[in-house]
This record gives sequence, C-alpha cells and structure tokens, in this order.
Amino acid sequence: MKIAVPTRDERVDDHFGHCDHYTIFTIENNKVVNRETLASPQGCGCKSGIAGDLQNIGVELMLAGNMGEGAKSKLNEHNINVIRGCSGNIDELIHSYLNGEILDSGIGCSEHECGSHHNHDDIRLFTGN
Repeated sequence: MKIAVPTRDERVDDHFGHCDHYTIFTIENNKVVNRETLASPQGCGCKSGIAGDLQNIGVELMLAGNMGEGAKSKLNEHNINVIRGCSGNIDELIHSYLNGEILDSGIGCSEHECGSHHNHDDIRLFTGN
C-alpha cells in the first residue's frame, strides 16, 4: 500500500494542492518499507492532474490537513481515499496511522481555495483516543 502526505518542511501541509511536495510512504506488513517524494505540480491541486499521477504510482490513501470537497472527490474518483484533519510531523503521522489512531475529521474547506491560502489553525491531528 502507498500513502501520500502533502508535505512542507517535514510537516503536513494545510492544503494538499499548494504543498511543496508529496511524501509517498510504501507500507508492507504494517511497516514503512520505502519513502520517496513527488514534486507538487503548479496550480490548484484539484485541477492539476495530481490525482491521476498519484493513482498511477499506486497511491491508495492520502493523509491530508484539509481540502475542499471538490479535491476530495477528485482523489476519490482516482481510487484514493482521503483522511482529513492531519497535522504535524509526517513520520509521526504515519506511525499514528499504522497504530490505528487516525480518523477523518470530516472537515473540508467551505469555499474553493485555488489561488488563495486559508488559515486552518483549528485543524489538529484527530486520533482515536
């Protein structure tokens, strides 16, 4: 299984479409066996073609900070499940996911964010605890 995380400075980027790059974790037997990066295309994530690119390399899940419903739907159309509401260090996030501690926040942007950045300081890592 491959998991993509929108990344900036080793942390989850708040908006997947504006991230510096995607960190792709390959998981086997509930352990990380490989970590690679994929450059983020320019422009809005939901219109950039990134969903198809991620699908083509085998990504099945994205652990994201936040995203609008259009972007989530586009990823879902490419057979990529999305868990929103993630934040913090990406290695700690993957560890928490593998331990079954990550749940989708159910929170999406209420407006389309292409070309602008929103502040989502209220979004935090949601865990099963």
